[in-house]
Amino acid sequence: MILHRRIAEIPAHEWDACAGDDNPFASHAFLSALEDSGSTGPATGWLPQHLALRDDAGHLLAVAPLYAKGHSFGEYVFDQQWAQAFTQAGGQYYPKLQVAVPFSPVPGPRLLVGEAPNADARRLLAGRALQQACRELDLSSIHVTFCTQHEYDLLGGNGWLQRLGVQYHWENAGYGSFDDFLDALASRKRKAIRRERRDANACGLTFHAYRGAEITEALWHDFYQFYLSTVDRKWGSAYLQPGFFPLLSERLGDRVVLMVARQDGVPVAGALNLMGRDTLYGRNWGRLSGHDWPFLHFELCYYRAIDFAIEHGLKRVEAGAQGEHKLQRGYRPCLTHSAHWISHPGLRVAVAEFLGHERAAIMAELPALDAMTPYRAGS
Repeated sequence: MILHRRIAEIPAHEWDACAGDDNPFASHAFLSALEDSGSTGPATGWLPQHLALRDDAGHLLAVAPLYAKGHSFGEYVFDQQWAQAFTQAGGQYYPKLQVAVPFSPVPGPRLLVGEAPNADARRLLAGRALQQACRELDLSSIHVTFCTQHEYDLLGGNGWLQRLGVQYHWENAGYGSFDDFLDALASRKRKAIRRERRDANACGLTFHAYRGAEITEALWHDFYQFYLSTVDRKWGSAYLQPGFFPLLSERLGDRVVLMVARQDGVPVAGALNLMGRDTLYGRNWGRLSGHDWPFLHFELCYYRAIDFAIEHGLKRVEAGAQGEHKLQRGYRPCLTHSAHWISHPGLRVAVAEFLGHERAAIMAELPALDAMTPYRAGS
């Protein structure tokens, strides 16, 4: 087991052979763009400790995107109450270890092993290697967030605490057009979406989806201002640095999709998406500060994403964390998964009890959430 303080220490082709090509957030390109732009590192409190397993001949068997953290910001799986309770009891919760894609609540693989012959390496990660890293660094805990259900089950089988969450994803049922999708909805809901799209497109705005090299430096400059505007409205911190977005476009090419709204030819809003093998992942969005247009967020982030997915034959759109308002727009509730290893026995017992109640509440809520979707019975 080796811990790397920079992802550049692991050749991109070796990392990507483990990560696969399905989920762009797990790629060397995405994670290196975060590091090289200064979005992760000492300034933001995400200190890379990427874990690598190699065989006796030096061949890379498995990797995990691993970070030492002195806070819980930028994770979207909230453990601040655990930290507060442990601190009040005289413990030290921070620093901790996080197996995650920083600032990205996107489900995907976290224990990266590539093809099936390396299944033993995944079990080694889940069973011993991550816990060994935690002990060697003398940290309180490890948190594997937004992992796959297979990883969730594997970690749970190795004694990790399991946590569920909910996101809202759109599924493509073989639609040939947006109207085909609308035909699957109840009449009243269908009319509501048509009205929102009509109003959004009646404001003198034009919309275009740019990909890869089509996204100019000027467009990225505009988009960063939109991103800052969103951060300001939410009283947050701008984790992503200006250089991150151009690097992403350069390294991921046509997998980067930027939806742009213009007024009189001037960009006024944008939504960043990444494209996987069969999924469009919505990530950041923003609009010109001090301006507002009716239903622009829904049009740019949700409906345009559905248009794009249908046109390109993608199976789903994942539009990010939270937001029950997505239900009325055809996005269905889906479970997300994380796993947590806590070294202190007392804290571990308390968190396990909390998570048991939380899982039960989430599973009880799912049918009610699904009933809020606009689909006709049987659709």
